[in-house]
Amino acid sequence: MQRFIRGWILWGVILAGGLAPSMIYGQEKPAPAKTEKPVQAKPPLAAVFGIKGTLLETPIPDDPLFGAAGLESLNSFITRLDKAAADESVKAVVVLLSSPELNYAQVEELRAAFDRIKAAGKKIYAFSDSLDTKSYALVSGASRISVVPTGDLWITGIYGEQMYLRSLFDKLGIEPDFMTCGAYKSAAEQYTRSGPSDAAKEMYTWLYDGLFSRVVDLMATGRNVPADKVQNWIQTGLFSAESAVQAGLIDAAEERLALEAHLRQTYGENLVFDKGYAKPKGMQVDMNNPFALLQVWAQILNGPQVRRSTKDQIAIVYIEGGISLGSPESSPFSLTSSGGAYSEPLRKALQQAADDPQVKAVVLRVDSPGGSATASDVILRSANQVKAKKPLIVSMGSVAGSGGYYVACSAHKIYADATTITGSIGVLGGKLGTQNLWNRIGINFQGNERGEKAGMLFSGRKFTDGERQQMQAWMDEIYGVFKGHVVAGRGEHLKKPIDDLAGGRVYTGLQALEIGLVDEIGTLKDAIAYAAAQAKTSDYELQVMPRPTNPLESLFGDLAAGSPKKDENKHLELDGGEIRGLATPLPHDPLMQQVLPLLEGLDPQRTRLVLQALRHLDQVQQERAILAMPGVLID
Repeated sequence: MQRFIRGWILWGVILAGGLAPSMIYGQEKPAPAKTEKPVQAKPPLAAVFGIKGTLLETPIPDDPLFGAAGLESLNSFITRLDKAAADESVKAVVVLLSSPELNYAQVEELRAAFDRIKAAGKKIYAFSDSLDTKSYALVSGASRISVVPTGDLWITGIYGEQMYLRSLFDKLGIEPDFMTCGAYKSAAEQYTRSGPSDAAKEMYTWLYDGLFSRVVDLMATGRNVPADKVQNWIQTGLFSAESAVQAGLIDAAEERLALEAHLRQTYGENLVFDKGYAKPKGMQVDMNNPFALLQVWAQILNGPQVRRSTKDQIAIVYIEGGISLGSPESSPFSLTSSGGAYSEPLRKALQQAADDPQVKAVVLRVDSPGGSATASDVILRSANQVKAKKPLIVSMGSVAGSGGYYVACSAHKIYADATTITGSIGVLGGKLGTQNLWNRIGINFQGNERGEKAGMLFSGRKFTDGERQQMQAWMDEIYGVFKGHVVAGRGEHLKKPIDDLAGGRVYTGLQALEIGLVDEIGTLKDAIAYAAAQAKTSDYELQVMPRPTNPLESLFGDLAAGSPKKDENKHLELDGGEIRGLATPLPHDPLMQQVLPLLEGLDPQRTRLVLQALRHLDQVQQERAILAMPGVLID
């Protein structure tokens, strides 16, 4: 109730006083006198697309007042690109880059969209102030590339890091005690070693070689040059805009106005630049209407009025981030979710997709390094319920490893990008023995044990030999189930015995294709098209499940939820008795809240590795065995 009151006051203040000067969208104006005018030809159109910062995987719904607040999903962005390709009024596409934060799988998906635009007979003009290896791999697929005259290009190749905490633990007096299933399951090494094992070195060698080869290929095919010329570019590394023109990396060193002049010269002086091409619009609010605010509140409190289409549906279920049990805690004033893939909403969404006769096929979009073994199994079994009734297709994003591969392995068909990181079929479990740390700072604990194994999971000490043997046997059982699911799901597609493919080995999408862990290199769009073909439907709409909710819905969702609808009573569901907060990520700890801003300011990329390691430790503490990939930083 307190949260409701605070939200009411905050939004009441905003609506009553803060929006009037700026939200005069719906004023009525006198209708102009009707006069007959000759029909004029529409001017040529250039669709302008800006890529600044991150393109999200899971879609974010429009806020009922402010729209999407500048955030956009990858699928939405590509859908707009494809619309431009098919739109006869669009004569050219302009892509403006400003410090994009993309992963290589997203680069692949965008490059495929670029190819469709060019196949439609239209040119793509890419412009940026600066380019690095990743952004250049993207724009190399454009028809024409230009950079400001004072700009620079850092085509230096791929750099990656893994993190190891053992030396820190030794200084603190912490004794890591972890076990794995598989010689290549190197996720535990970040806690137990100060450097990689020989097996991990071997694995990282083939992984980085595969990624680098694909990046070179993207640049070579995009610029229509031999691969060895791209290798020479990378060997040089740093280019000014002028030297990049001379070397053939880009086509022009020019200001944005010069690019505009070039486009007008090419397509006509009346060329129109549509900077918001095909973007959805926000709510229209007439602030002259005294009842407008009441109408806004009615829409907020009643929730979104979703029109039920009569068309066939292809459902997209996003499994993004670390996999955890239960449900996320809502954050009503955050534009993004609390992060991660939670078993309960995903289970419900998959069950709904399986039962809904209007949903003809389901596409799982997986971008996850794994996490909870139990949650992964819950999601897989729910996915198999879909598979028993209708086509189930997987599209892999940047990462789909360990638990991320577990949830995908039984699909009818698996698509991956060439640079997807996948595999990591193995299990991690263990704990940190912290007794020496407490001894060093003068804090003593006295334990009382009843039962021979009562202290087995206690963090004060390492496992005894007997406990370690028992833990390893239990983890081996989980590992056997994991391998069994892969064998059952992939069957004759596997090119080698499962033990030669598993063991924690990590692969690129291309490498996974060669050994049968995935079926085809392709994008999310390819996966959707295949799902529709398997469902024998051509007139369909896409439906994201579970449906994304905006911040205001999150704020009032619990109050407006009420009793479940009749069709929601078909299955056993949790109702009011769910315990929250058991798997809260460590960054929400008060100390971490103080330290994180400093770490993120000093070294944001390495901070992400540290946070992932801490989250995995948190999950190990909660569940004892997890399906998690090693932390890998690739740039």
